[in-house]
Amino acid sequence: MTAPTPAARSVAGLFSPDGRLITVPRKAARREQLLAHLAETLFEPGRGYTEAEVNDALRTVHDDAPALRRDLVEAGHLARTRDGSDYRRAGTAE
Repeated sequence: MTAPTPAARSVAGLFSPDGRLITVPRKAARREQLLAHLAETLFEPGRGYTEAEVNDALRTVHDDAPALRRDLVEAGHLARTRDGSDYRRAGTAE
């Protein structure tokens, strides 16, 4: 078993034992930590995702997938095509 990353340790308190988000932080720095963690753990580098696939992945941790999706895009963790047909982890090859 590998040790959790510093990002995973820093957001661990935001999740219930079953892996669901208890709360989405309001403070910008804490929210950024959460978004980085979600991008790293839910989305593979270099893989394209449809909007539905992104929502399905986000619903595994929180019911408001559209809000989290928008937050991930606005924060630069997910990149999306102009027409919204393809999402990728930001900074990964197409």
